[in-house]
Amino acid sequence: MDNCYSKKKSFFFYYGTKYSDFLLKNIKKKNLSAFLIFFRFYFVFTLVLAVLAIRVAYLPSQTPLGLKILRTKELKNKRGDGNGQRLPSDRIYDYDTYNDLGNPDKGPEYARPTLGGETNPHPRRCRTGRPSTIADVTSETPVNTLISSTYVPRDEAMEGTRRNDIHMGIWKGVLHNIPPMVTTFCNENDVRMDFSDLTRLYRSRSEAEMNLNMHGLLKFLDISGSIEEIFKFQTPKNLSCVTSYEQDDHELGRQTLAGMNPISIEKLKVYPPVSKLDPSIYGPPESDLKEEHIIGHLNGMSVQQALDENKLFILDYHDIYLPFLEKINAQEDRKAYATRTIFFLTTMGTLKPIAIELSLPPNDTNIPSKQVLTPPVDATTNWLWRLGKAHVCSNDNGVHQLVHHWLRVHACMEPFIIATHRNLSIMHPIFKLLSHHMEHALAINAMARESLISANGIIECGFSSGKYSTEMISAAYRDWWRFDLEGLPADLIRRGMAVPDETKPHGLRLLIEDYPYANDGLLIWSAIQELVNTYVNHYYPDENAVISDKELQSWYSEAINVGHADLREANWWPKLSNPDSLTEILTILIWTASAQHAALNFGQYHYGAYVPNRPPLMQKLIPQPHDDEYASFMADPQGYFLASLPSLFDSTKYMAVIDIISAHSHEEEYLGEIKDAYIRWTGEPDIIDAFYRFSVNIKKTENEIHRRNVDPRLRNRCGAGVPPYELLIPTSEPGVTGRGVPNSITI
Repeated sequence: MDNCYSKKKSFFFYYGTKYSDFLLKNIKKKNLSAFLIFFRFYFVFTLVLAVLAIRVAYLPSQTPLGLKILRTKELKNKRGDGNGQRLPSDRIYDYDTYNDLGNPDKGPEYARPTLGGETNPHPRRCRTGRPSTIADVTSETPVNTLISSTYVPRDEAMEGTRRNDIHMGIWKGVLHNIPPMVTTFCNENDVRMDFSDLTRLYRSRSEAEMNLNMHGLLKFLDISGSIEEIFKFQTPKNLSCVTSYEQDDHELGRQTLAGMNPISIEKLKVYPPVSKLDPSIYGPPESDLKEEHIIGHLNGMSVQQALDENKLFILDYHDIYLPFLEKINAQEDRKAYATRTIFFLTTMGTLKPIAIELSLPPNDTNIPSKQVLTPPVDATTNWLWRLGKAHVCSNDNGVHQLVHHWLRVHACMEPFIIATHRNLSIMHPIFKLLSHHMEHALAINAMARESLISANGIIECGFSSGKYSTEMISAAYRDWWRFDLEGLPADLIRRGMAVPDETKPHGLRLLIEDYPYANDGLLIWSAIQELVNTYVNHYYPDENAVISDKELQSWYSEAINVGHADLREANWWPKLSNPDSLTEILTILIWTASAQHAALNFGQYHYGAYVPNRPPLMQKLIPQPHDDEYASFMADPQGYFLASLPSLFDSTKYMAVIDIISAHSHEEEYLGEIKDAYIRWTGEPDIIDAFYRFSVNIKKTENEIHRRNVDPRLRNRCGAGVPPYELLIPTSEPGVTGRGVPNSITI
């Protein structure tokens, strides 16, 4: 909108609208009064246009003549020309591959493959235009975070209280890590995990004056009392007391339905399960699981009867891990399996693990490529079962972070956000609908490229997949991700966790009735869908209105063909051809940015901060009788278990990170809040009423979740020592609360 510039001591102003189509040239600096009169007119005029653009929604064909050129110029300016390095003051959105995750100029060990393209498919990111590295012209120079930050368009920059909250969280993490860092320094090597050390890391209300003298520095300083709170972690919600050092079977099953990763569990369709990987590379597709492994845990059923009656479920990480295991296990202090875990649905509606299969690449004839563990019958099998469950949870932790959280939410949303800014004017009704659900995501993703998924970043240092994490993300995007199945009902049906049933609420029948994530999520999904359906049909009464909207069609086409270019030929993309298809697309986007992200993100600390329960990596494989370490395992199984976990310092680094990313800002805006609806949709009483109904529905959802959490019949969310499922409660206080559904991806 700013059309003024200076040249040769003269000011040139051009207005390209019907109501101010004139050219004012050569206003000399000495003619100050004429300049001030003109500037006042310019300011008032542009302010009126801006207010009109913000408060009134116009489809392109309905735009008043006086705003048409303004609308065109706005989009042209935001698209840029695809050249040059972006400056912090820019407001330009365009696309690039993830070619900035490594730094080959520091050495070949810091080089990382580009994400995006035929070799490593991946959604696109916002272009920054930084110069290429010297060692590899296809790689972009990483940003020096000590002096600057990664470019995001100025509309997306994170500022004020929200940025301060993140910085405060980082400082908290540093302080929390001082005691284990000092302990490690004093011992001159990584200190092995010890349960007593771990329990002392948490605050205890009953031990307010307990000091931290077991750590060298704090013993010297004699820090105790209230200052202790600075150096201790918050006690995770799901641990009323930190005494157990492994996850019991009931809790493992419960967290597949109501934990921080409730979207991997699937109905078992065939037993034994079969791999889809190339058998010429990865060995026979058949599993080593046999009928005898599970028949004694089926309450008298045959295996086929249990399958037919929907009693068997699976966490299957075989195909996503196996292609990378040889490289993963070649890394220092990293050992992983490709796991499959079979669960039986009990008469109480809970899941019980009854078999674990652990697979390795079929390369070493001295190591079995597959082994099966079943519930223990003696002391030795008890410890083997515990180790097996730890490897399952490590797999689960990695897939949660790499695939479900980063790929499906953060990365796959970014192209749609870029396309929205490039193709939909701020006057467009769909831009207005999506704007609250796009805020902060580009800034958060830029920070992730700096420190989360970058070379030697948090993921590489803290998870089993290490430097091969991005390759696993790419494989999941290529082989598994589908936009049309990202909505909650479609995802539940894909995983076999629900079947269509028009007689049931939401048109679905859940195969596990007490599935807290699905039950609560469907309430939010339905509320979003109802709002979007009303909104879309208000502006698009028929299919011609959708098809003829050039901005809308360009938006969706560009998001697919440029933003998701590596999958643009897929036949599963929904066709944007009528109001119903537009409603489906928008509901998926809003659900993903709000409730799906909340369910996957804000429980990370409370479910993951006790590392023995959900280790992000394992350092040892399960010992075999012919192994040199088998004797030490038999002599001290607890010591072997602890040595398999990350070190104390690595554990607290991980805890500090998930503490930061599980926190809500003081400026959080939550789903259902309608603070500015009357301003954003001036003169649209039907739209304002739709948002009011949406707010009421979200409040009803919150009340219903509270009711469910005290219903003793729902054993996956209520019972002695069972934490309530709160991740989809819409509102929250600031901080690490384990609840709250923000409008957008805010962390």
